[in-house]
Amino acid sequence: MATEVRFNLLSSLTDVSGVPGYEDRIRELVRDELEQATDRVETDAMGNIVGTLEGDSDFEVLIAAHMDEIGFMVSDIKDGFLKLDPLGGWDPRILKAQRVTVHTEDDDLLGVIGTPPAHTLDEEELKKTPKIDDLFVDLGLEEDAVEERVARGDLVTLAQRLARMGDLVTGKALDDRICVYAMLEAAHLIEAPEVTIHFAATVQEEVGLRGARALGVDIDPDLAIALDVTIADDVPSGSNGGGSITELGEGAAIKLKDASVITSPKVNRRLRSIADEHKITHQLEILPSGGTDTAAFQVVAGATPVGAISVPTRYLHTPVEAAHEADVGAVIDLLVAFLESEDGSHEYTL
Repeated sequence: MATEVRFNLLSSLTDVSGVPGYEDRIRELVRDELEQATDRVETDAMGNIVGTLEGDSDFEVLIAAHMDEIGFMVSDIKDGFLKLDPLGGWDPRILKAQRVTVHTEDDDLLGVIGTPPAHTLDEEELKKTPKIDDLFVDLGLEEDAVEERVARGDLVTLAQRLARMGDLVTGKALDDRICVYAMLEAAHLIEAPEVTIHFAATVQEEVGLRGARALGVDIDPDLAIALDVTIADDVPSGSNGGGSITELGEGAAIKLKDASVITSPKVNRRLRSIADEHKITHQLEILPSGGTDTAAFQVVAGATPVGAISVPTRYLHTPVEAAHEADVGAVIDLLVAFLESEDGSHEYTL
């Protein structure tokens, strides 16, 4: 049976804000957990945070999950309404009529992304694909009050809280806070590793793997394993559906490739062997598009053997991302079993 999810910790991690470059709030939560679970905690100039468990050998393993979420920056204020510049990849179609939180220097303000009623639009306007440039945030305040309380450069996130839905958890920022959660749980469970393990929560993944690229210069591991969500396409959606990438409830996803990386064959084979040995439910991930920190760690400071474990997730980059609790538990179990059996003697080079 997979490790049970601690819902309170997971919800704390997903509900808090932390867009690329401004991960302060989520970093403090991660720091608290890493200080309890590891021997030392360090932060670099970009904001990556690393908790290290010292092992007896010189072999070093890096485990990483990114803590930034997609969001927006206020680009302009016009007539009391806010215009937005995206931080990360958004589908504008899902943004209209969403509640948002505007994070100002002094406080957080609730707003909505406004949209005119359909019966006021003509046929051509109804067919138009929205653009982020067309969107605006309504704070329900007079123009003078908005000008006084909000500034260009303030940050905006979707106003959504984690909830249980059947066997799933759903909310914002599961990408990639659910993997940050899995990494922290593994750090708590591992007590006396034979190798040194660096548990890293990285920044600015959603805008080009920037934190991972910087971290890979400071830490030169012998092996790197990245944790991220992946597409669960097991919903009725025409030719693209049917679970050809991953399915919820089928366990941890061991990544073979995505658009940015082909994982090291010896690493993913060992992950599969560990999963079989410990009877951990798992599936294989072949992702035709998208990329993760795995790619940055593979090449940033010379060639490094890399692997990746993913949490299958529906509705990525929306306010209702959804993952199966048993899959999250399987990811934790696989990561712990892998790390506890790593002694530095396995040959990963080709």
